[in-house]
Parts: sequence; C-alpha cells; structure tokens
Amino acid sequence: MINREDKNILRKKKHQRVRAKISGTSKKPRLNVFRSLSNISVQIIDDEAGKTLVSASSVEPAIEKLAKGKTKTQIAKVVGAEAAKRAKAKKITEVVFDRGGYLYQGRVKAVAEGAREGGLKF
Repeated sequence: MINREDKNILRKKKHQRVRAKISGTSKKPRLNVFRSLSNISVQIIDDEAGKTLVSASSVEPAIEKLAKGKTKTQIAKVVGAEAAKRAKAKKITEVVFDRGGYLYQGRVKAVAEGAREGGLKF
C-alpha cells in the first residue's frame, strides 16, 4: 500500500511533467491549485515575470465567512469564484489551468467550476 508521503512524491513528479509544458504569460497567466487535507488555495501566476498576480485561499478570513457550514468541495468552489472575482478586478479574463498534479475530480474540479462561473476562461 502506498502511504501519503509516497503519494505526494508521485504528485510532485506529475506536476513537474505538466509544468514543463504549461507556462503562464502576462496575457494568459497560469491558475495553480494547491490542495491540502483541510484547505485549498489558488494562485494566478505570470511565469514570465515570476509574480503571483492573484491569490485566494480557504484560510483567508473573508472566504472563511462565506464558507461557514459548507463542505470542503463547496468551499473549493467558493475559493475558485473568489479568485475569478479578484482576477476580473485586475482585468484577467483568460488563464491556463494547472491542476498541480492532482486528479481533475472533487475539490480541484470544484475550483475550476467556481472560476468558470466567476467569468474566467480556460
């Protein structure tokens, strides 16, 4: 049986392979997802400049208020929508989705759906 540490090592290897092909630009930045056991965070990154343009996380007080009493998947959708809202404020409409080596299901999928509902295209 594979333990949690081994799974994370495998995930990081997948993420490195994906990052070799995916890169964010100033016109189309990269939307990166990080998922831990209890929280989820999203960053919109311009890889050319090496800067994070927008970020949102389930541990932020503003998002914690919106997410009170919801499941982790519902919170992930709120985080995605909040990231899209902040991106729209900075005039970012298109992004490249980077799932961070995670499978596209559950909370990662909920972040993508929330971001799409918030108006981001990818």
